[in-house]
Amino acid sequence: MRWLLVLAVGVLAACGTPTETRPVPTASVPLDTAAQRYVDAVAARDLDGLVASFTPDAVIVDVGREIAGHDEIRRWADAEVIGGVLTVLENTPRAGGTTMVVAFAPASGGGFRADYSFDISGGLITRADLTYA
Repeated sequence: MRWLLVLAVGVLAACGTPTETRPVPTASVPLDTAAQRYVDAVAARDLDGLVASFTPDAVIVDVGREIAGHDEIRRWADAEVIGGVLTVLENTPRAGGTTMVVAFAPASGGGFRADYSFDISGGLITRADLTYA
């Protein structure tokens, strides 16, 4: 199943009183295929699928900590990602990748907002920069 990020925008009218809210048409912004595979793998608790969304020599920079290659990505994802809940709040496609604002709630509890910037080539993530939003 392909997930779509739906953004709804409202505009306040500045003329007349009282101020009213007028809806603006909803825009759907699909995630890049590689980013979608990552999001789907987290949702499905699919460690192999998550690792497979990256190139073998991919690098993740997780709040300054560098994780390189499939073996390290597997260890990181197994300990820190799989079992958590990832929600894409915003998606901004760009040349060579995508940048997302996400909410992530790890299996250990709590949660936070983060910026995920994925560089993508050949249908796979080559680099992921993850920072707190």
